Amino acid sequence: MSALSSKRPTVVGRIVTAVLTIALCLFALFPFYWMVASAFDKYVGTTGALWPSQVTLAHFAYVMTEGKFGLYLRNSLLVALVVVVASSFIALLASVAVARFRFAGRRAILLLVLVIQMVPMEALVIPLFLQAKQLDLLGKLTGLMVVYTALALPFGVWMLRGFVAAVPIDLEEAAYLDGATWWKMFFHVLFPLVVPGLVATSVFSFITAWNEFVFAMTMLGPQIDKYTVSIGLRAFFGLHANDWGAIMAGSTIITIPVMIFFIAVQKRLAGGLTSGAVKG
Repeated sequence: MSALSSKRPTVVGRIVTAVLTIALCLFALFPFYWMVASAFDKYVGTTGALWPSQVTLAHFAYVMTEGKFGLYLRNSLLVALVVVVASSFIALLASVAVARFRFAGRRAILLLVLVIQMVPMEALVIPLFLQAKQLDLLGKLTGLMVVYTALALPFGVWMLRGFVAAVPIDLEEAAYLDGATWWKMFFHVLFPLVVPGLVATSVFSFITAWNEFVFAMTMLGPQIDKYTVSIGLRAFFGLHANDWGAIMAGSTIITIPVMIFFIAVQKRLAGGLTSGAVKG
């Protein structure tokens, strides 16, 4: 009895744990608070205070009008949504192929997918640029969509393969015995069971398409009307000075769609991480 009681956390231990947890949360959330507070501060960068000296919406108005962030947001949302749908669908079909079918070169394909994830993205800039140039995709959002889809596919295939392999093959065989075709089995049996994996894959794809800068700057070049938010934010950085109010306002605006996306998928994402790909 005494041994069990000694293992129980004491009051002091619980207090220390709570204090450390709160301190860690504050440390992690402070940059976000500073960004938002600076975005609303009329005299940002001059007072050094932890809260706005005078609240204003002028920075947001400037970013959305003269800064053309409305156009950049539309471009980024279009690119991100297309990349999420395309990469998730293609990765799901590819994961079904490597998890369910036996064919020559299957292990080599899986190994190649794993190796591709280890290659730094910067090393792919020149090859993808030359390929996009040959296909006449430079300066177009279509080219950016193709590149981001290709970047998201290795992670999606590798992750969804585990979810597909975890689905009992008996379920698919039972659907075939009931007269279902392969596509009917795919959409009515397999697809609902791998939704948690698709959600996790879509999160990675969305973040890749939303925050990426190097490929967007390389592929779009001087086409300002095709810029995404990551490139549009660069306009507020000057050679000798930076417009910190506009930078913080633009950064806050960029963060909002990501937060909305995470809130929309958090239940399915959490469910997939806790219960796995197969639900009884």
